[in-house]
Amino acid sequence: MRLAFVASETDVAQRARTALVKRYGSVEPGDAEIIVSLGGDGFMLRTLHTYRTLGVPFYGMKLGRLGFLMNQHELDALAERIERAHPAVLHPLEMHSTCCDGAEHRALAFNEVAMLRQSNQAAHMRVSLNGEVKLDELVCDGILVSTPAGSTAYNLSAHGPILPLDANVLALTPISPFRPRRWRGAILPHATRVGFETKDPNKRPISATADFHEVRDVRKVEVKQSRRNAVRLLFDPEHNLQQRILDEQFAL
Repeated sequence: MRLAFVASETDVAQRARTALVKRYGSVEPGDAEIIVSLGGDGFMLRTLHTYRTLGVPFYGMKLGRLGFLMNQHELDALAERIERAHPAVLHPLEMHSTCCDGAEHRALAFNEVAMLRQSNQAAHMRVSLNGEVKLDELVCDGILVSTPAGSTAYNLSAHGPILPLDANVLALTPISPFRPRRWRGAILPHATRVGFETKDPNKRPISATADFHEVRDVRKVEVKQSRRNAVRLLFDPEHNLQQRILDEQFAL
């Protein structure tokens, strides 16, 4: 089994990589059958973005603060664990943003795309689904579109719903909504195209963030699921991602 070990810059992750490479050897990511990511969830997201085009599965080991997308770190029996692992297919979101100066940007997000106010004033946005305006004016600190895998992250902190991995839906969740006061978001079919447009870009600027890729002073943004950029994550059977998402709904 050809393994490529990539690690975050923390001392603990680097020491773990040294021990694993000594035990199992390592190849370059482009020559690997499996990419083993050592760190936390943030580093796993960066690993997915960096190597997703290689078309190989990813197996994570928790050596950071958060590890929802990771397995436990153990030195022994890695090949056996990988052979027993359950795959989870993640379909990212594709963000297409247009800035006030006309510049266009595209980025992928495996967790969420978030629209956030840039100033001390609330954002005023128009929200559309598949080209049809659903909210002509949403006044809020922000709004996000989340994948099922990302629904337990920022989306959950914003009081959005936790989504089963195989539900084929997305979560549309406002952040501190002021008007409409009682609107708490929506659950959308996965093929929905979600559009956002700032109504006052000069006085109330907005940024758009796809995972860790931020674009500032956006005028409009379209978000949709990207089926062609899917990746496979591997999880130990006793802690597979589907079960983790289910358990999270009963966490106290």
